[in-house]
Amino acid sequence: MTSMNLSISKKIELDAVVIGAGFSGLYMLLTLREAGYSVKAFEKGEGVGGVWYWNRYPGARCDTESFSYNYTFSEELFQEWTWTSRYPEQPEILAYLNYVADKFYLRKDIQFNTTIQSAHYNERTNRWDIQTDSNQHISAKYFISGVGCLSASNLPKIKGLDDFKGKWYHTGHWPHEKVHFKGKKVGIIGTGSSGVQSIPEIAKEAERLFVFQRTPQYVAPANNYPYTNDEMNRLKTNFHLLKQQMKSTMFGMPNDAPNKSALDDSDEERQKIYEEAWKKGGFYLATSYNDLLVNEKSNETIAQFFRGKIKEIINNPDLANALQPNYYYGTKRPILGTNFYETFNRSNVELVNLKETPIKEIYDQGVRTIKEEYDLDILVFATGYDGMTGPLFKIDIRGRDGLSLKDKWDEGASTRTYLGLMTAGFPNFFMITGPESPSVLSNMPLCIEQHVDWIIDCINYLEENSFDVIEAKREAEDRWSQHCREIAESTLYTKTDSWYTGANIKGKPRRFLIYLPGIGPYRKICNDVANNDYEGFHLLNMSEKTIH
Repeated sequence: MTSMNLSISKKIELDAVVIGAGFSGLYMLLTLREAGYSVKAFEKGEGVGGVWYWNRYPGARCDTESFSYNYTFSEELFQEWTWTSRYPEQPEILAYLNYVADKFYLRKDIQFNTTIQSAHYNERTNRWDIQTDSNQHISAKYFISGVGCLSASNLPKIKGLDDFKGKWYHTGHWPHEKVHFKGKKVGIIGTGSSGVQSIPEIAKEAERLFVFQRTPQYVAPANNYPYTNDEMNRLKTNFHLLKQQMKSTMFGMPNDAPNKSALDDSDEERQKIYEEAWKKGGFYLATSYNDLLVNEKSNETIAQFFRGKIKEIINNPDLANALQPNYYYGTKRPILGTNFYETFNRSNVELVNLKETPIKEIYDQGVRTIKEEYDLDILVFATGYDGMTGPLFKIDIRGRDGLSLKDKWDEGASTRTYLGLMTAGFPNFFMITGPESPSVLSNMPLCIEQHVDWIIDCINYLEENSFDVIEAKREAEDRWSQHCREIAESTLYTKTDSWYTGANIKGKPRRFLIYLPGIGPYRKICNDVANNDYEGFHLLNMSEKTIH
């Protein structure tokens, strides 16, 4: 193994470099270190947490149930940590990740306040030459991205933002100190997940809240509640069963998969099932039937159910109509909320329909649409992220012949990977939850664990068999990407503009970059590839000039 010499005065030699200290980075760092490799993680923030370090906006909360939104690699860790509620808030998730970092003594191998600016593959040395924003130069055999799919925040280019005299914030980069809304006129742009979570909380405090909505959302109730000691003890007792169930299901959650079409039931029976799922809260509505995302008629049944609920909740019929979505349910990110629709019945909340009155510009006192001016003290951008490829494109990553990842993927128009783990022409570069893996349509910590376990097994295999390089074969990559596209195009996902397809970023090519069959089937495919001596990959021993 190489020496852990961290002197800035000369190039740092490492076996592996990991980007990020969120769920991905922490577990990848731990597995590499336990295997005896010299490794260091580099994190932009001042502490661990990844997106949960930055997402501190009011109401920020996970929409995966807490008992499954954690690591499962350590039963001891699972037993030691106790979640307080069904859906954990951001401070609790951040506390959990800090607990993990402390329990496994990970901080000593993390360099905080550091951004990886470039990573270039050196064909002469078969290593990655990496540079940080503090002008550190690192050489590593393995370069591993743990930046995730949603870490590059999207600030829309609206004319006049620099002229605004009030304060403005993005939900993806929220201040550490509390933002006070009391007595303030507040505008929030965006009604995606962060908007849905923050709007009810801001409305409780603000004098006036203007919600600038481009597209209405299907918002299911979270129905959050505190865990009792008995409930937590039951979950902890069933650790092994829960883990096995999560590993084998599509979404990585221990729920029974639906086994029938929404059209198999009568209108009355279907309505009853939807009502029961609404009362349970969470994603039970999304998993009520097995064809909601492939059958337009089935999808319309649940869309109608949501529209009916919105009409029931909203007092003003015109406002209820403006809040009703008309795209296929579930083809944008499913959203859970708490009192989201009810908040629009408040006298201090006003909806601004941007489809009817688009924003013209931001001026010194607030937001100007094509019809009205809205004087504001605070402006909040709940405008999401440049998803999937955005975080990787922020780094100057170059593979063989100096080809940049951005150019190879043609700014996202021709993104292609093998298994979402590697891409041809970029040897020894691993992506945790990369494009064309289950990623954001799965339980992310479980998906991360599967990727990290596969990567560490792969690296161990390479080292034990004296291979210097692993690289995806172009034909394997082409087959995998085509397979992912064919599955996506057989669903309703590709029929809706969403951040899944990059439609939220002006000028970004439309691609659906998620492997839809889910964690269980994907895990089997990855295991089969490894068991077949890493089928679809080139394995090279450079000293002996041998190729496997």
